[in-house]
Parts: sequence; C-alpha cells; structure tokens
Amino acid sequence: MLYLSFTDIAHYPTIAILLFTLGLLTDIFDGIIARRLGISTQRLRRLDSSIDQIFFICVAIATYIQCPVFFQSHLTEIILLISFEALTYLICFIKFKKEVATHAISSKIWTLILFASMIQIMGTCDSGWLFQIAIYLGLLTRLEIMAIIITIRTWTNDVPSIYHAVQLRKGLPIKRHKLFNG
Repeated sequence: MLYLSFTDIAHYPTIAILLFTLGLLTDIFDGIIARRLGISTQRLRRLDSSIDQIFFICVAIATYIQCPVFFQSHLTEIILLISFEALTYLICFIKFKKEVATHAISSKIWTLILFASMIQIMGTCDSGWLFQIAIYLGLLTRLEIMAIIITIRTWTNDVPSIYHAVQLRKGLPIKRHKLFNG
C-alpha cells in the first residue's frame, strides 16, 4: 500500500481497500489458526501486537499520502490518539520491560470501527461521525489498556478487559474466549 500510494496508480482507492481488508482478515485469522493449532505462544502474541502496529502505521501513512487534507484537518485528534497509544507502550515498558499485548476485546471492537473509518477515508478522503467514533473509542480503549497494565502485577498477554485484570490481580483464574484471546 505504501508503494502504491506513492505511485498514484489508477484505481488506488479500490486496490488499497482490498489490500487493507486482506491485511485485516489475515490478522484476525492468523491468531485464530495459531490458537487452534496450539502454537500460540507468549512470544508469538507479542510479535502479533508489534506487527499489528506496523501494519496500521503503514496503512495510515499510505492513506495520508493520498488524503493529506483530511489528516491535516484532524491533526489534533490524531496526535491525541497517537499520544495515548505511545503512553500505553511507555507504561508497559516502564513496568514490565515488554511491549503491550493485552489483545483486549474492546480493542478488537475499536479495530473494526477504525477499519470502517479508514475504508471511508480511503474511498472519499473524508469521514464524519465514523471517524469521530473511531477517535473516541480509540482513546477509551487506550485508557482501558493503561488500566489493565497498571492493575496486573506481572506481564500477561491476552487480558480481555479491566475486569479480567482485576481478577488476575486477585490471583483468580480468568476465562478467555478461545477465538479471541484464548
């Protein structure tokens, strides 16, 4: 997508939307398949989180190249969201010397809203209420992840919610959904 956004090829929005959709689907199914095969390890989950970050950063840059006016007009919200994301990583690195890999359920919902918003931006270089929902939900989910990180005593991947983090802190077992974060 990055390369294609620089080349300004014909039908870029359609191609970008297809590639973005394929990327999101493979991200969803690689985790499900790994868990089904019993090969989902802590290291693999950490790597998955890092790759997800790189993927979305590349999509955002490619979309910015095609729609700079949209991004410039929403710079404050975007900087705020990026700052919250960076803060989650900073808190996790300070506390655990590892990157974030909570894979919270709220973040999965946010990813779908962000996906829909980015599709709208890719197709029209504009987005209204959907983008605003993506920003606010993104901020809320980053706050939940910060709360999860602060609550748990030892680094743990696949913590579905703050409720589950509290359970872990109390030393209680938590139930993880085998499709989403098992």
